[in-house]
Amino acid sequence: MTHNNPYNLIPLQPTGRNETNTANTYSPEDMITIYEQQFLTEVPEDKLTEFLPFLKAFYDIDNHTLDVSAIIFDAIADSCIIYNHKVKAGRYEILEGLVKEEIEADASEVESESAEEEQVQAYTLECKRTFFINDIEMPYHFNLFIHGDSYSTLTKRDSLLEKMYWFVSDSFDEQLLDSSDATESLESINEQLASLGIREMDLTTIHELVDYIEDSLIDDAMAEAVNKLLDEAE
Repeated sequence: MTHNNPYNLIPLQPTGRNETNTANTYSPEDMITIYEQQFLTEVPEDKLTEFLPFLKAFYDIDNHTLDVSAIIFDAIADSCIIYNHKVKAGRYEILEGLVKEEIEADASEVESESAEEEQVQAYTLECKRTFFINDIEMPYHFNLFIHGDSYSTLTKRDSLLEKMYWFVSDSFDEQLLDSSDATESLESINEQLASLGIREMDLTTIHELVDYIEDSLIDDAMAEAVNKLLDEAE
């Protein structure tokens, strides 16, 4: 941190000037860096109104540049910004082989099926997806249940991300059941985040993070690997 750079912004080399000579231009990769710093830089509350003008002056850019940086980030970045946190889905791992599960058909299903029709086999699969919050690696374990063309997931309860999932899920159940027993508290979650060097999160941030995790659990590569296992099992 210096007097001329109190927020420790990353110095970047411009590629030139825009057509009207009113702002610097930067490479797409550097535009992503500028966009990330707009949200990820820790700024004291009493300096919030000063930060954005400082960032624009530091890089000699205008509001249009910031708008373009957001478009570039959405188009090519492999991460997302959830409030003041950079979140990225990493690799998947299939930890064990397929396990056959017995499914009892209800009476209506039994009556509708012909005697020759084979019952669809169900399987479970132990899986792990790694996520990154502000470049800090965080594991997320889950059980994948597969039955025909449908699937569902059951999250473990051990890692911090898993606890955050159940914090959101159990909070919803509390509202439905009027129960006060919560798996984790917001305070305890933020204590664990702080121990990893991650800034605290409010309820909205945690809910959006859990939504992102659920949307990112099974990507095309993992679906292809699971389908290959199913084909081999049959």
